[in-house]
Amino acid sequence: MKLENFPAEIRADLLPRPGGRLVYHCLGCEREYGIDELLYTCPACGSVFLIEDLDAGRLAALGGAGWQRLFDYRKMLNLPALKGIFLFHEFIAPVLPLEDIVYLGEGHTPLVGASARLRNEVGTEFFFKNDGLNPSASFKDRGMAAAVSYLNMLMRKKGLKELLSVCASTGDTSAAAALYASHLSGRLKSAVLLPQGKITPQQLSQALGSGASVFELPGVFDDCMKVVEHLSEHYDVALLNSKNAWRVLGQESYSFEIAQDFDYQIEDLSLFVPIGNAGNITAVLGGLLKFYRFGIIDGLPRVFGVQSSHADPVFRYFAAPPEKRKYQPVVVKPSVAMAAMIGNPVSMPRVLKNVRAYEERAGGPRFFVVQVDEQSIMDSMLIANRNGHVACTQTGESLAGLRQALAQGLIKPGDRAVLDSTAHALKFSEFQTAYFENRLDPAYGITPRPELVNRPQFVRPEGLARLPAPGAPLEAQDLTAFVQATAQEIARRLQLKPKA
Repeated sequence: MKLENFPAEIRADLLPRPGGRLVYHCLGCEREYGIDELLYTCPACGSVFLIEDLDAGRLAALGGAGWQRLFDYRKMLNLPALKGIFLFHEFIAPVLPLEDIVYLGEGHTPLVGASARLRNEVGTEFFFKNDGLNPSASFKDRGMAAAVSYLNMLMRKKGLKELLSVCASTGDTSAAAALYASHLSGRLKSAVLLPQGKITPQQLSQALGSGASVFELPGVFDDCMKVVEHLSEHYDVALLNSKNAWRVLGQESYSFEIAQDFDYQIEDLSLFVPIGNAGNITAVLGGLLKFYRFGIIDGLPRVFGVQSSHADPVFRYFAAPPEKRKYQPVVVKPSVAMAAMIGNPVSMPRVLKNVRAYEERAGGPRFFVVQVDEQSIMDSMLIANRNGHVACTQTGESLAGLRQALAQGLIKPGDRAVLDSTAHALKFSEFQTAYFENRLDPAYGITPRPELVNRPQFVRPEGLARLPAPGAPLEAQDLTAFVQATAQEIARRLQLKPKA
């Protein structure tokens, strides 16, 4: 829709102008730093940052209903910079000029209701937010769009002709970082560090295909992260893990879209989010707090973090009584939810800050963490996909978390839930195949359920003189005999009845 066709009273605000006063706010010593430099941890105390807008009060002038109306109208604009996560420009990174925004099609992913059979099986109404339909096929693109757009602005302002980005990854971050870096025509190069054998071939091929320098290291994600942190502290590189506070800002768009998907009436919802490095759960809480502060949503929904028993430091922390809580990293065990297989989440301080603020605003408990086992994760993924959805293993973790919350009485049948479907199922098809063939590593502790196993069936009719082969097609009577015999055998296996 063209700008001149919008109502006159809305046109002035449709195109956002750079504004705000953003700072890095240290969660340790409370110091603040300007955003004109690349900073990931506080130079004074070493703690992580959240980015805050010191001039956010200006956003109150439009009012909650005004923002709802603006965002709904803005969705009809055909302007690339505002078609993705920056439709919510004023609430993500208002300092960014529109010309510096990198848009590759991220954001505004479909919200798909669970099929009737799946709803009945689980026992409540729920939806999948299909973030696997982002450009690199995972939710990481939301944060990467913000972080790389910021780098694009910074490079322009500082006259930098070239910059190297680095990240550690369990697969999805590397794919997103490599993709977005490659879009800046060689100005932003990409290097990714991966734990050898701990990501799927599909994810590895994504980073390689986008031209990144890929380094495989022994150990797990946490080991790769330590090396990346050392690089960012001693060399002029741009770190693109969620330790980068710009990543968290971009991922807040998930909450904004959920609000818009439900016409800003979301207080009765329960949101389920897998926890890995804890940047996404930080962002979900942060985004909801922003919209609630300015009256854009009617209330704060329940938020559930989900962790596998093989990598559950956040669950262990919140499972303890408040007076006995003490954060301790854990040694992870192999998990099919590979993106969540992190024993020492970088964003844990951010989670603690946002949870405190969230429950203070809500006036009581609205944040929970549930633990699920590997069997339930894998089975839930397969059950979702059997019922018309496109779920990865982390999505299976979300669905297993919903079932666990229902079993524990944390939510009740009839409550509506939204599950974060973090990546596309095809990225994790190796796990499905291994499940069907009963060759998953015993360390997962998963036993295939016969009713969920599905394998191809070879059909070779007996008694035929000739069979087709590549380069040797059948003709005439041989072809007719093959078609009839093959169709009869398939009909027998499917228990089909001949037409009357």
